[in-house]
This record gives sequence, C-alpha cells and structure tokens, in this order.
Amino acid sequence: MLEAVLWDFGGVLTTSPFEAFNRYEASNQLPQDFIRSVNATNPDTNAWAQFERSELSPAEFDWLFAEESAHLGHRVPGGEVLALLSGDVRPRMVSALKQIKSQFRVACITNNVKTGRGAGMATTSDRASLVAEVMQLFDLVVESSELGIRKPDPKIYLHTCEQLGIDPSAALFIDDLGINLKPAKALGMQTIKVLSEDQALADLSGALDIELS
Repeated sequence: MLEAVLWDFGGVLTTSPFEAFNRYEASNQLPQDFIRSVNATNPDTNAWAQFERSELSPAEFDWLFAEESAHLGHRVPGGEVLALLSGDVRPRMVSALKQIKSQFRVACITNNVKTGRGAGMATTSDRASLVAEVMQLFDLVVESSELGIRKPDPKIYLHTCEQLGIDPSAALFIDDLGINLKPAKALGMQTIKVLSEDQALADLSGALDIELS
C-alpha cells in the first residue's frame, strides 16, 4: 500500500530549467543541449555535482564549470547557468499536490544549489514567495545542498523514507530525469517520469486512484 508521494521540484512542480538552457544556447550560438552535456560528463564528480553537494562556493563553481565547458568546446561561465535555474510554478501540478496531500504523506527531494532565494533557487522576490508557498505544502523537504547527498545516490531516497518513517516500497517517486528514477525503482518505489504536465497528471491519477483536476 502506498503511503507517500515523493516529488522532484524543478521540471515537475515548475517548468524545466532545460527550457531556459536551450534559450541561452540559442542566443549564444551554442549547440542545443550543450549545457546538459557538460552536466552529464563525469556526473558524480563534475562542478555541477560538487556544487549540489555544497562542496564548492559559487565563485569556485563559476570557474570550474567554465573550465569544464571550455574543455568540451565552448566556455560558459557557471554563474550564467545559475541564473537560468528557477522555472515557473505549474499551478495544475500544485493543485494536484494539494489533493494528494489530503490522502498521502508528501515530501520533496530536490537537487539544488545555494544560489537564489530558498530551496527553489528563485531569482525574484515574487517567484520566491510562490515557491515558498509550494514548499510549505510538503511534510518534508530534502535538499541536496543541505544534506550533502544528491540524486541519484540511493542514500538520499533512503534518508527521505527514514525521515517519513516508511519503507521505500510504500512510496511513489515522480521526477523528470530517468537517471534519478532508476535507483528509486531499485529500492522498491513506484516511479513516474514527467514528460509533460498532462502525462504526469494522468499517470499520478492512475497510480493513486485519484481524479486530479
């Protein structure tokens, strides 16, 4: 029996930062998905991974990301990437979260960095306020930058379940990245990969037997 729904934040409850990456790439004559390719190179030890575990300062990340991207063909300052991270809140997904919260425990597991305002890395006060309202809905928020562990490390999922007092098999995890879903599934969780908002809502409805508006 499911007892909890665990949520990724960026790309699930907000629009994906990948969209902002692509706009930046187009305006700077970079190959499409270049920033994602930098993040995918040496994914456990690169600048991005270290920053999400709070092992680098913003200035160190700015320099190291620039070095890594330059090695792959195009120098991109890390600071410019950080400015692209905060997406727009998806009202329908937030509404679904509220409905689900009435029947299940809910927690957020987010890979984030210590930049912007709050767990959602908001870039403006208005956006920070919206994100804060969403974060307050959760019974538990687990941030990689605070814990020092990031997805897809299985330890972050086990930590979340321990904090909720549940077995992983009693959880459903929703994320927009397959690499983050694989270890959750291996631990016994049900998983949903977000490809679109409509698809995610339909899959949640089916998995939880809730008619989501």
